[in-house]
Amino acid sequence: MEKPKGPRRVGVLLVVAVLAFLIDLASKLLVVAKLENHAAIKVIGDVVTFQVIRNSGAAFGMGQALTVVFTMIASAVIVVIWRIARRLYSLPWAIALGLLLGGALGNLTDRLFRAPGVFRGHVVDFISVQHFAVFNLADSAIVCGGILVVLLSFRGSNPDGTVHQQPEKGAK
Repeated sequence: MEKPKGPRRVGVLLVVAVLAFLIDLASKLLVVAKLENHAAIKVIGDVVTFQVIRNSGAAFGMGQALTVVFTMIASAVIVVIWRIARRLYSLPWAIALGLLLGGALGNLTDRLFRAPGVFRGHVVDFISVQHFAVFNLADSAIVCGGILVVLLSFRGSNPDGTVHQQPEKGAK
C-alpha cells in the first residue's frame, strides 16, 4: 500500500462544507421569507418551479413519521465524515465529502431548529421538478457528493490519496 502523498485536505473539505451549508441556509431563508404562502414561481415553464414545501420525511416525502431517525442518520453521517477527515489527502475526496457534510448540516439544521420542534423539524424544500420531487440545495449537495464518492470508489481512489490495486488476472 502506498503512503499518502501531499498535504492533508481537511481545509478543502471544510471550505466546501461551509459554502454548501451557507448557500443552502441563505436559499432557505430567502424562499421562506419571499415565497411561503405565495403561488409557485415558474422558472422553466411548468417543468421547474419554486414553491415552499415543509418536508418531515426523506426523499419524495417518504418516512414522515421517522423525522427523529433522519436526524440521527444525518448526525451519524457528520461523525463518519469527520473521522475520515483525519486521514484525508485526496482533493477529489475532500470535495465529495465536503458536499456531503455541507448538505447533511443544512438539512440537520432544519431538523433541529424549524417547527414543530427540536429533532422533529421539517426540512424546507423549494425546487420542484415536474413529475419528480421537491428538494433543496442541501439535497443537491448530498446527491452530487454521493455521485462523486461512487465514481471515486469505482476508480479505486481512497480518501488517503492512495489507489487500491486490482489483482492481476491469473494471480493467486
